[in-house]
Amino acid sequence: MLRFWLKALTKPALDLTLTTHPGLVTRIIERPGAVLDDAALAALVAQLRIVAGATLAQGALSYGVFSGERERLSQTIITLITEKESGKPIAFNALAQMRVTLNGDQQEVTHLGLVMVDPDLRGRGLSGVLYGLTVLVLFIRGGLRPRWISNVTQVPGVVGMVCQTFSEIYPSPDPGARQSFAHLTLARQIMRDHRHVFGVGPEAGFDEARSVITNAYTGGSDDLKKSFAAAAQHREPRYNAFCESELDYERGDDLLQLGRIDLPAARRYLLGQLPRASLPGLLGAGAFLLLQRLVLPILYWLDDGRRFGLLRPRPSRQKP
Repeated sequence: MLRFWLKALTKPALDLTLTTHPGLVTRIIERPGAVLDDAALAALVAQLRIVAGATLAQGALSYGVFSGERERLSQTIITLITEKESGKPIAFNALAQMRVTLNGDQQEVTHLGLVMVDPDLRGRGLSGVLYGLTVLVLFIRGGLRPRWISNVTQVPGVVGMVCQTFSEIYPSPDPGARQSFAHLTLARQIMRDHRHVFGVGPEAGFDEARSVITNAYTGGSDDLKKSFAAAAQHREPRYNAFCESELDYERGDDLLQLGRIDLPAARRYLLGQLPRASLPGLLGAGAFLLLQRLVLPILYWLDDGRRFGLLRPRPSRQKP
């Protein structure tokens, strides 16, 4: 555990490991293409491909993390779940950080990315960890400042999870959901500059008003296309009905959802999505990350006798 805290406090890029389920280990590694050597990077990509091989009936994905390209993997955050005893990879999520401009400022949108779970391990609550844990850690490390997230999917179960976890989600069937100017601005930039992140080809269309990507499965993600019947349903029927009415599954449409993680969203995630077994470890990690980002800078600022990075000590005064 001490090693975990030291990494959380000292590493410029996350590489954290904690237990989130009995017998399972979750690893969060940020920008593996930039921080891992060739052998370690190849081993990580091989683990992701093992999960994909168990998940897809046929075919092979050819975009994003599966390409093994350092450039792509340098813009990615991997959340990988393995069996503790055997080390077998069973699930992962590949988040991507997309640079955008909003209100004249450069910002990052965290794309929730591709999630895959070994079919033999489904139903164990892994999706909540894969979709939300890393985003929550980034939110804490960022000093609890709200940050934008995006999600591209045609799966009603995922649509509902995103709507119920994050804030200001559009599109959504929930009451009060609306497309703000920020939603539209970000959606336009994502579709213009970042289609490769979620495997959507240039020929795919985009219905701005509904935030629906039409003919989405032609840019490397072809093998992920599903029929409505095959897509995992949500326990609340409104999300299933919403997807069925908004998307043409035969053509291969996706929703492009945009929203934010903020304090209310973090609370909902902690209380509703995070497995109870992982809560103590995550709260401890969060405390240390907050200490790093909020408390320590204040202490450094108040201590005028020592140098901390760019902060210099007050010049000493000579007695007359």
